[in-house]
Amino acid sequence: MSYKSSINNNEVNGLTPMKEDYLKIIFELGGKSKKVSNKQIAMGLNIAAGSVTEMITKLVEEGLVEHTPYAGISLTDEGIQIAEIMVRKHRIWETFLVKKLSYKLSEVDDDAEVLEHVTSEHLLDSLDAFLGHPTHCPHGGVIPDKEGNYQEDSHTLLADVKEGSIVVVDRFIDNRELLNYLDEIDLDIGDKIQVIHHAPFEGPTTVKLIDNESTTDERQISYKAAHYVFVQEG
Repeated sequence: MSYKSSINNNEVNGLTPMKEDYLKIIFELGGKSKKVSNKQIAMGLNIAAGSVTEMITKLVEEGLVEHTPYAGISLTDEGIQIAEIMVRKHRIWETFLVKKLSYKLSEVDDDAEVLEHVTSEHLLDSLDAFLGHPTHCPHGGVIPDKEGNYQEDSHTLLADVKEGSIVVVDRFIDNRELLNYLDEIDLDIGDKIQVIHHAPFEGPTTVKLIDNESTTDERQISYKAAHYVFVQEG
């Protein structure tokens, strides 16, 4: 899909920052191709579920999302195109800040958020070329190219992996609190892990890190974090 077909930067810039945050988190959670829940959005944005309901109603009225009661929320074609533009800008700036200015991963979001709103198409294309046309940002999220082409992200949550399965950490949701937490427990993109146990009643997920096919250390990942770590088969 090419997001340049019907959406321009003026239309994107006309959205409020909060609406943009909603479109981005729905995109990150897989809302291009599947339904995501109010709870997932609320957890990802650290806001009350009631606030999500109110904003989703507005986005439905503007034709940017679809909401099926008891099933979930997904992006419309227009919502997808706008989300792709914003994600491209945000993640190219994140890549620059980490690779060229040595930002820590948990530090990049706020500055990338500011920079994306003042970035012209020419500047973005030049920055993209300077960085060698990256396909993924530092926390593993896909970066659409200039024509809107990209390989779909993994949407398998660590929280949904069966006990005993071995998977590889693929990406994290772009959330400062989450990234700080994952840094503290030393969980990185590319880590191969075996899921040992999902504790009931929103308890932690216990995993073991695997190095060269031999089990190394074991750690616990909170219920919330396990819903924002995406994995693929190991």
